[in-house]
Amino acid sequence: MMRRVVQPEGRASIVPKSFEYKNMLQIDPQGMVTASRIQPRRFTIIERSAMRSITGIIVHQTGSPNEQSVFASYQSGGNGAHFLIAKNGTLYQTASVRYRTNHVGPLKARCLAEHRCTAAAFRKSKDFPQNSAVERMNKIEMTKSVPVRYPSNIDSIGIEIVGIASLPPDLKMPAGLSKAQQDAFLGEKSVYEPITTAQNLSLRWLVDELVSTLHLDSSEVHRHPDVSRKNATEASTALWR
Repeated sequence: MMRRVVQPEGRASIVPKSFEYKNMLQIDPQGMVTASRIQPRRFTIIERSAMRSITGIIVHQTGSPNEQSVFASYQSGGNGAHFLIAKNGTLYQTASVRYRTNHVGPLKARCLAEHRCTAAAFRKSKDFPQNSAVERMNKIEMTKSVPVRYPSNIDSIGIEIVGIASLPPDLKMPAGLSKAQQDAFLGEKSVYEPITTAQNLSLRWLVDELVSTLHLDSSEVHRHPDVSRKNATEASTALWR
């Protein structure tokens, strides 16, 4: 059985009855949580297609100093996540949980991390001819379902935690790099600042509530670098268990 949900700006989506929410959190027909602890700051510009199911949660750090800079990025149409946690622990919902957002990126192979396959499984083939090994691995992974693969953009909730990344004091940017090379250097070598106690308390509460309400497997909550090719220190100090 299906029911039709009309969005505020006139969009409509067909949502399976099984995708309705019960239990702890109250989630309205627009996919917004109605809880005193969560402030609504919805940016429909970062929402993409309807999300038919939710299989997990991905925890991120923003790389920015405060929530205002994140909001400005979202207003300009940048990629984003469903929730944001400020330095003082304030929780914002920035996108409807009925829509996917682009917050994950190309997936790593879960079978490699769990020692269930070898790199040979991702060689170029007739079915997967992509020249980029990263793109090819993602294409192959997306033929699978969770938990055989990691949760992705199409079926996961993204939680961003405000926090900057900067180069260690003893490491300097090499001279003569192009803008793209500088960005790559910063992306690889920068270190994210520690997540605050207030942020971790809010993260733990939010993850517990979402896992219970959406009937998720608690083992399907992952840090961004574990599932995609991101800086290894991103969300490394996030605690939700």
